[in-house]
Amino acid sequence: MKDSSQKHIAIFASGRGSNAQAIIDYFKDNVTIKVALIVTNNKNAGVIQIAKDNRIPFDIISPAELKEEETILDLLDVYQIDLIVLAGFLLLIPAYLVKAYPNKIINIHPALLPKYGGKGMYGMKVHEAVTANKETETGITIHYVNEKYDEGEYIAQFRCQVEPSDSAESIASKVHHLEHEHYPKLIETLLS
Repeated sequence: MKDSSQKHIAIFASGRGSNAQAIIDYFKDNVTIKVALIVTNNKNAGVIQIAKDNRIPFDIISPAELKEEETILDLLDVYQIDLIVLAGFLLLIPAYLVKAYPNKIINIHPALLPKYGGKGMYGMKVHEAVTANKETETGITIHYVNEKYDEGEYIAQFRCQVEPSDSAESIASKVHHLEHEHYPKLIETLLS
C-alpha cells in the first residue's frame, strides 16, 4: 500500500534502459516519487537487468497483451500508477490506455519534433537522418502521448548544436546527455 502523498511511476521501455536508469537514479532517495514498475515488450531488453538490480518489479508483455485492456489496466492498478513514462518503448500505446491515463503518459523523442518523428523513427535512425540532412541543431522533445506516434502535445524541448564534424554516434551522445539531464527533472515537475 502506498502513502497517499506518494506518486508511483511505471516506466515502459524496449531497449537497454539508459533513460530508465537515469530516472531510477534520480528518484532513488525521493520519498514522494517512486519508480514502482517497469514494463517491457522485449524479453532480452537491458532494462530487465536494471529492474532486477534496483529491485523494481517488472513485467514482460507481448504486443497482443498490450492490446488486452483489462490485463494492462489491472497491472497498473496493482502498482497504483500515477504516471506512465515511455523511455524507448517502441510499441504504439493503445487508445484505451491513453483514455484511462489522460495527460498521464509521457514520452521522450530524440529529436526536435515535428522533425524526425513518427513510426519507425527512433534511436540511431533519427540521428542518421539529422546527419544526412545536415541539421545545425537537434535535441529532445518531451510530449504527452496520444494514439499516434510522436503527435501528442509538447511539454518541453531542449536543444544542442550539431557541428559539421558530428557523426550520428556523436549526436546520439549529445542527445542522451540532454535526455538524462532533463527527463527526470520534468517528471518530478509534472508530479509535484
